[in-house]
Amino acid sequence: MASLKVRISFPDDKIKEPVIYQIGHEYKLVTNIRRADVTEKTGWVDLELTGDSEEIERGIEGLKKKGVKVDPIERNIIE
Repeated sequence: MASLKVRISFPDDKIKEPVIYQIGHEYKLVTNIRRADVTEKTGWVDLELTGDSEEIERGIEGLKKKGVKVDPIERNIIE
């Protein structure tokens, strides 16, 4: 199993969408919220993604397609 920490940032039109839940179910990933600051209009979440390396990469692309910004916190995938 690999693990990667990312910060996802939500624009105001995506703040109410359950993208973290969706990523956990659409891909074979365990999502773990490490820190967050979310208001009614904007927000960010430090998220740990755990799963196979390929699924993590697919999950990140899925997040981007959903319209959220994804920035790595730890650059290397830890296995």
